[in-house]
Amino acid sequence: MLKKSLELLRLEAAETGANTLKRSLNGISLIAIGIGVIIGAGLFSLTGIAAANNAGPAVTLSFIVAAVGCAFSALCYAEFASLVPVSGSAYTYSYATMGELFAWIIGWDLILEYSVGAATVAISWSQYLIKFLGKYGLHIPAQLVMSPFEKATLADGSVVSGFVNVPAMLIVLAITAIVTRGTKGSAWFNALVVALKVAVVLVFIALGWKYIDPANYQPYIPANTGKFGEFGLSGILRGAGVIFFVFIGFDIVATMAQETKNPQRNMPIGILGSLAVCTVLFVLFGHVLTGVANYTEFKNSAAPVAIAIEKTPYAWLSSAVILAILIGYTSVILVDLLGQSRVFFSMSKDGLLPPVFSKVHPRFNTPFQSSLLLGLFIALFAGFVPIAVVGEMTSIGTLLAFVMVCLGVLILRRTNPNAPRSFRTPWVPVVPILGIIVCLVMMFSLPGETWLRLIVWLAIGLAIYYGYGKKHSKLRLAQEAAAQVPPQAVA
Repeated sequence: MLKKSLELLRLEAAETGANTLKRSLNGISLIAIGIGVIIGAGLFSLTGIAAANNAGPAVTLSFIVAAVGCAFSALCYAEFASLVPVSGSAYTYSYATMGELFAWIIGWDLILEYSVGAATVAISWSQYLIKFLGKYGLHIPAQLVMSPFEKATLADGSVVSGFVNVPAMLIVLAITAIVTRGTKGSAWFNALVVALKVAVVLVFIALGWKYIDPANYQPYIPANTGKFGEFGLSGILRGAGVIFFVFIGFDIVATMAQETKNPQRNMPIGILGSLAVCTVLFVLFGHVLTGVANYTEFKNSAAPVAIAIEKTPYAWLSSAVILAILIGYTSVILVDLLGQSRVFFSMSKDGLLPPVFSKVHPRFNTPFQSSLLLGLFIALFAGFVPIAVVGEMTSIGTLLAFVMVCLGVLILRRTNPNAPRSFRTPWVPVVPILGIIVCLVMMFSLPGETWLRLIVWLAIGLAIYYGYGKKHSKLRLAQEAAAQVPPQAVA
């Protein structure tokens, strides 16, 4: 199995000069990036769903259980990020532990997650923008907020067909322009966005705390209905499964390793710090949400926060929440585009993708051609494909990457136990094994069509790998060239 050595990866991480990425991120920047993608609109919807259907007020415990499950993988990511501080995240880690083919599969899988995820979020962003503008009497023609394959019924009863989702395209192109100009500018923009949406979450917690009715916490853990997952202890666990996907995003921090100052120190800070901050915010958010309104009121509601806000005199919070969702989606798109272009950059540097994807801008030191091409593709996808076709963004690919990273730590602890690590995953092999088990359980709980989409995408990727990547692999070509060098003549 063709593998990259740790020594070669460290040499790549130490590269400077032309065609290398600029190191401009610190620990705080990385925490902001992690928070930027973790806190999305899902917090404002999945919390109520998990409370109403599974855990009741004990949804706060579900958040803790889900955070612990994520922490197993996060600890493994942190060790790898300190050991191999290069772009590519799970792709690079798999290259060093399981070989080139597995690395390609993971890289191709991450590409699916980031691209489809960014397009899906952009379409949802446009829908929330319409709602937000509508509150102030501003309306965009329906034809310009839908794909050509969608129809809408207007207030007068007429039916119109969509032409193109203009807001979805514009937000992707705007974020692409920010990403192209450099990670420092992107980090500042992301920090501003993160500060705004965290502020809205904190305002909801602070204002809502005064209107908590202790009676809403009785019983804190509702009795099980006799069916697994409907309240009781099993409901807490099922609730953790529902909201587990709210946490996903800290792994994208690992794709920024080659643009990080002192990555051995700052990468673990970014990965574990973002997860810790979000866990605290989510637990407080869930506590206030189920305290202000009874969890039974969230049944069949996609907007549980709106129900809670009705229990307070702060009607303006409804607009603030929609604004927070818009801000949240914006930062998710930003980090998705950042992460995807960096995975493409690493795969292209290895020769598995065409060199256009690793071309670095002479001034901004970013993979600008990769960012522009991907941004244009995702913008067209978001503008002309309906969200029903794009599909709900699932976590199967991310969970597969988590499994590979946890497995990689186990492998490297056996094959390279003395390699210098500035951060070591505690309690090995217990933590990686638990991470693998948790992620596999989550994967097998996903519907069959999600597995089918993953299999089809991976099949396309394997065709590209054997048609292009394997033939142009720099590591393979180097080994073949070394094998063809004739031995020195024996005197």
